[in-house]
Amino acid sequence: MDAPRPLDSGEQKALLNIARSTVEAYVRRGERPEFDPAEERLRDPSGVFVTLTKGGQLRGCIGTFEADRPMYVTVRDMAIQAATHDPRFPAVTEGELADLHVEVSVLSPRRAIEDPGAVEVGTHGLYITKGYNRGVLLPQVASERGWSRETFLEHVCLKAGLPSGAWQDPDALLEVFTAQVFEEE
Repeated sequence: MDAPRPLDSGEQKALLNIARSTVEAYVRRGERPEFDPAEERLRDPSGVFVTLTKGGQLRGCIGTFEADRPMYVTVRDMAIQAATHDPRFPAVTEGELADLHVEVSVLSPRRAIEDPGAVEVGTHGLYITKGYNRGVLLPQVASERGWSRETFLEHVCLKAGLPSGAWQDPDALLEVFTAQVFEEE
């Protein structure tokens, strides 16, 4: 998998700061801030997910695999989406900002697999497509929940609105990807 060079700690911190300051500016004032990061690597295009938690519970998670904009711009835009447009949650309020925890996942390109046995729990994220249904689970989800490979495959199907065994259907496209995941301290 053509995983890009991992981000160093300074680059990770810069992206976390962009995500945090964007959520605060957008929730408080409706502003979409502009950034001009010193770290050249953050100008590379990449797919990104931004995950917000509160008290250890998911509060919003939105991302894209499209690598058509600079990474820092995608982080900004996905931070706004995670805070205000995750359909599973109401928009984040100003009173919640201090309790939010930010995590960023920088994605590798997806790669189709024929053999579900090739899925490495804790390393691979899953993306399934069958008809108009699509579902994605980040690599850290299976590890955090202690899932087996089969449970991980079943849950990505459920996330896509499919029966849990749809990953075994010859018409289903199963793809894997990796992510460099980092979070606020």
